[in-house]
Amino acid sequence: MRALYIIGSVVFGFLLLNSCQNVEKESVKPAEYLHISKEDLKDKIRGGWAGQTIGVTYGGPTEFRFKGTMIQDYQNMVWHDHYIKETYDLDPGLYDDVYLDLTFVNIIEKLGLNAPTDSFALAFAKEDYKLWHANQAARYNILNGIMPPASGHWINNPHADDIDFQIEADFAGMMSPGMTNTASDFCDSIGHIMNYGDGWYGGVFVSALYTVAYYSDDLDYVINSALKTIPAKSQFYKTISDVIKWHKQYPDDWKQTWFELEKNHSSEKGCPEGVFNSFNIDARLNAAYVVVGLLYGQKDFFKTMDVSTRCGQDSDCNPATAAGILGVMYGYKNIPDYWKPALEEVEDLKFPYMDITLNDVYKLTFKHSLRLVEQNGGKVTNDSVQIKIQSPATVRLEQSFEGMYPAEERYLRLEFTDKDINIDFTGNGLVVLGNIKSRCGESKSDYVALLDVYIDGEKIEQVKMPFDYIVRKYDIYHKYLLKEAAHKVDIKWANKNPDFSIYMKSIVVYSENEQKKFDPK
Repeated sequence: MRALYIIGSVVFGFLLLNSCQNVEKESVKPAEYLHISKEDLKDKIRGGWAGQTIGVTYGGPTEFRFKGTMIQDYQNMVWHDHYIKETYDLDPGLYDDVYLDLTFVNIIEKLGLNAPTDSFALAFAKEDYKLWHANQAARYNILNGIMPPASGHWINNPHADDIDFQIEADFAGMMSPGMTNTASDFCDSIGHIMNYGDGWYGGVFVSALYTVAYYSDDLDYVINSALKTIPAKSQFYKTISDVIKWHKQYPDDWKQTWFELEKNHSSEKGCPEGVFNSFNIDARLNAAYVVVGLLYGQKDFFKTMDVSTRCGQDSDCNPATAAGILGVMYGYKNIPDYWKPALEEVEDLKFPYMDITLNDVYKLTFKHSLRLVEQNGGKVTNDSVQIKIQSPATVRLEQSFEGMYPAEERYLRLEFTDKDINIDFTGNGLVVLGNIKSRCGESKSDYVALLDVYIDGEKIEQVKMPFDYIVRKYDIYHKYLLKEAAHKVDIKWANKNPDFSIYMKSIVVYSENEQKKFDPK
């Protein structure tokens, strides 16, 4: 099978080399319209979804095992003809960056292209699949009455800058061929369900990469065009533009660019699990790894996935994004044959946590694409599609955690059964990390702990902490933008239950003052 892959890569590279000349001419000024046959459009859509599914499966075993370190060349990756089916069965939660996409595709099919944001939010919140970070924080917010865009805003969501929407924005780009601003509009509505600022920009940028990949295979042009959607004053823009700069400086050494990224852009500010830690689920750093894979992969399907994976951190989602973009760029027919048996084995199976298959999704995305083409100045005939290409417009500037700087972490690992939680700190905010635990070994229960939160003696709110993992509160409590001062937080368990305990993992304290480097002098 390895020989088949090598042959496929040669063919893949040959096709790329023979198409570059025309693309470079287009990259100066793209045509006003993209003319494409319906069959080719279908093939590109299939290629995008297939690339994403192959990529996430390829990188799956490495996810967050390599934090702040690259995966060394000597470490082999697993792949065989039944690997995706095997992963469907054994690790369905791996596919969160696809089943979230499919949720949104389903809502569009049921309610139309103008479906209200609340419909997407409620469908996402009420599904029974596993979620993490910004997605889970947003799910809890929505189920407790905080609707979008407030559900994704950093004041209400400590994970607002995390990768969540970046890994589920593929659908917006894939159904908007050449229509970058149309995709951005979907991202504005849906991305703010769970993210804000850099977290939202991750989805805008990824969807834009897909839209431009429909009409150009010049990767420099595709990436620079997508970056035009992001405000230049944002940290997201600065991170990606630095990758582009370093690629030019070190064109044959992706590891040097990786080192530059780590030195300049790996500092975490928002996600409370990432500050004071090597763990980094921030959208902009992981988007940078996608771009590293695309630029240094040199349009080779395997190499692109492999480099994106070996950058580490969220190393299943990043190759999924990179491979999905190449899949759209060259279509399913040009994905090397080595990867196809595993994909084709599952195309008629219901996707994990979903009632639709990949083959269903191909058809739905094609259907939605044709409608968007017609709504945006294009034309659909019996055999072909004429798409009016949109010049990428910059979305508005948003910045999370302004006036907030990580000041202290207390790694406590305390378990409470009959005592209150009392915290003294000096700063302007804090996040209390932890969860409800069963003392009887229960795996399922509808028990919800009620926690009364007092700050400086004043009751602020009552927090609900479900034991159920699906609807859990991701962090016990957080509060930002307090007055910079000494504060006292008391968390009182209002409905104690001897079968459960409160596990407090750690506390992250914030200050309005950026911390100076420690100097013992």
